Amino acid sequence: MKGIDDIVTIRNDEEFSQAALALFRFQAERCEPYRQYLELLGINPAEVCRVEDIPCLPIELFKSHTIYCGEGEPEVVFTSSSTTGQTPSRHPMARLSIYERAFTAAFRQFYGDPSEYGIYALLPSYLQRKGSSLVYMADHLISAAGAGGFYLDDYERLIADMEADPKPKILLGVSYALWELAERYAPCLRNTIVMETGGMKGYREEIPKAEFHRILTSAFGVERIHSEYGMAELTSQAYSLGEGVFRTPRWMKVLVRDINDPFTLLAEGSRGGVNIIDLANIYSCAFIETQDVGRRFADDSFTIEGRIDRSEIRGCNLLIQ
Repeated sequence: MKGIDDIVTIRNDEEFSQAALALFRFQAERCEPYRQYLELLGINPAEVCRVEDIPCLPIELFKSHTIYCGEGEPEVVFTSSSTTGQTPSRHPMARLSIYERAFTAAFRQFYGDPSEYGIYALLPSYLQRKGSSLVYMADHLISAAGAGGFYLDDYERLIADMEADPKPKILLGVSYALWELAERYAPCLRNTIVMETGGMKGYREEIPKAEFHRILTSAFGVERIHSEYGMAELTSQAYSLGEGVFRTPRWMKVLVRDINDPFTLLAEGSRGGVNIIDLANIYSCAFIETQDVGRRFADDSFTIEGRIDRSEIRGCNLLIQ
């Protein structure tokens, strides 16, 4: 099994497949909930020879089970955001250095050296709770950038600080906070990448992503809106440089499944449930069946088009019962 330095230097599909199959066999043996899930499905890990045949673990199990196969206690347990009454997902991280290596390598692949930017984070709902992997990533990137910071709701100070910063800038914000900034101030953001992450979190109405991006581009005077796609259950992030089309780092892959038959993968361009393989999830589970709906294309890019309605699920979430 490869370590994180080997994972983030994967160069091609062959190396990805070799690493994925090795990690699958390791996790099938060492990650107890995943091992049980495979047994209930009647899967013999030794007989799985293609990446496409590796079963993905339903993401709900990160709420009900400890998805972990590291030695000793994890250094941190990241948690997902949740509304009142919901159970958050928990992702034990064996070593923070693994997470840092993965998110730094992914950022460099798409944007270059963090020190080239000022990085400004508008993440109020994430800052107001503990255990956010997004806040940890943003804090690390801000430190590497040497310029920028976190802004809870002080929009005027944010605008003033960005206007005074001569470097290229990235404004990373949760969607509803960016919308509020656009609506209340409509600042002209020169030399700035605007990057949204996440939905409205119940603070604003959900609207089509294209319409939301049009509101932001008009208010901020930028050509396009970038997006970050990540979650507490992952170690890596995918990025969209515009138009809502995401690309993954080389050690991450997206597949699309039939919503009513989660063990059937769909052809390129078809709409279905999103499966994610994140090889940086070394000591949890790298093979995840998410509740997102999207499409994957021939160049391995993908789009996210919403969430699966619980009433549509016909899959076999065996360990949740």
